[in-house]
Amino acid sequence: MIGNRFVRFAAPLISACVALCLTASAQNLEERVVEHTLDNGMKLLLMRRAQSPTVALHIWVKAGSVDEPIDRTGIAHMLEHMLFKGTRQLGALNYEAEKPLLDKLDELHAQYDPLKVADDLSEEQAALRDSLKAEIERVQEQARELVVPSQVSELYEYEGAIGLNAGTGTDFTNYVVSLPANKIELWMRIEAERMRDPVLREFYTERDVVMEERKQRYEASSFGRLSDALLTTAFKAHPYGTPIIGWESDIERLKRPEAELFFKTYYAPNNAVVTIVGDIDIEWVIERMTQYFSDIPAQEIPPRIGTKEPKQIGERRVYVKFAAEPRLQVAYHKPTIPSYDDFVFDVINSLLTSGRTARLYKALVEERQVASSVRSVNGYPGARFPNLFMIDIVPRSPHTPTQVERALYAELERLKNEPVSDRELQKVRNQFQADFIRGLNSNAGMASQLGYYELIAGSWRYTQTLLDTVNRIDAEDIQRVAREYLTWENRTVAVLVREAPAAQEEAGK
Repeated sequence: MIGNRFVRFAAPLISACVALCLTASAQNLEERVVEHTLDNGMKLLLMRRAQSPTVALHIWVKAGSVDEPIDRTGIAHMLEHMLFKGTRQLGALNYEAEKPLLDKLDELHAQYDPLKVADDLSEEQAALRDSLKAEIERVQEQARELVVPSQVSELYEYEGAIGLNAGTGTDFTNYVVSLPANKIELWMRIEAERMRDPVLREFYTERDVVMEERKQRYEASSFGRLSDALLTTAFKAHPYGTPIIGWESDIERLKRPEAELFFKTYYAPNNAVVTIVGDIDIEWVIERMTQYFSDIPAQEIPPRIGTKEPKQIGERRVYVKFAAEPRLQVAYHKPTIPSYDDFVFDVINSLLTSGRTARLYKALVEERQVASSVRSVNGYPGARFPNLFMIDIVPRSPHTPTQVERALYAELERLKNEPVSDRELQKVRNQFQADFIRGLNSNAGMASQLGYYELIAGSWRYTQTLLDTVNRIDAEDIQRVAREYLTWENRTVAVLVREAPAAQEEAGK
């Protein structure tokens, strides 16, 4: 989504320049983005930019945490890790010798994992657990001797890769890299092989890495702990309430065959979008993409989740005890793309927290000095389904979360009752537009925007309606949306505290 960056504009002249740039950009996109779909359903979005001899290459797969089985949370993220482990050719010294060892590890972990997490084992069970652990370590060492570690990453880096990365979200998983233009075919060979024939080697050792990642990002982080509690409280039915990384009890039970099944189910060419932006010959790229990817068969994608979050009918509140500075998160349920009200929330988001002149920063940080930081997110934690508008605030000592919360609600009431001035609204539009243009300046930024909206909105052309719609939003729209959604019965509040609040202690007694 559009970032929360702030750009100052000093005069209407700049606004006029921005409008002209946007018009030109929209025309250029329509003329310059080439769409092509392979026979197996893989969608290609290609754009030639010859400013530098580089290319941004992105693969987007419509498979995120919302697509996971209910008792196998975290498997989408785990699979993202595993696809850097290689294929039968990449990362392997002797796959024929390696394969039976990988199968053996599956068998051993099927016996060992339940014993590892069980309580009150008998002496016989404890001895079996220790024996299985020793056998696992022995087989892992044998398998490790047949592996070339990190060969995929090192191969890319050797050939000049920049920004090699991958990410798993609620809605999708994407794999990104920028390369010299003369290395595109190398990328095609690697990625086609990863989609056609991955080997999920080192699965169980990587599972331990993910468990440690969970501890760092969720259990040792005030933001992670609080947002985890916020989402599970806000969503009672929809999987947006499940952490992307998965629940600890699920992660420690994940098995390699389960990840392989998830891969075969969702990592199909007809469930993927490829965006390539840079110094390319478009006809040549289409020809080579056909050569490398067209023999990967399409798959029947399972029906998407049909569960809908019931309408919230009263405030939900959760307290999290953690040894860190207090923190407050307040979230409101709202619609998603392509609802007009989602566009209005984009404007509200910018109005409240984008930069030092934004309303919440001025009121809470500068004037009242009750907070040290404030930010908001529209479309949390995803955008394929109805989501949240979330505000995250760190109180400034000695002020309490309660004081900060009161100050926040005062500003939200102001949003409902006082029309936003034309000048303030125009500043938000300018900033929004400038952020959007800046996001398209780089090859990687353009590839990201095209891929994201193609996957989430159904067409990359959504980007062209985005700015036109934002420019139509007026003060009445903002008041209407604020009154409809920013209400007591629609909000979820999560508070991070060092000690249980007195009222909660009394209720417990």
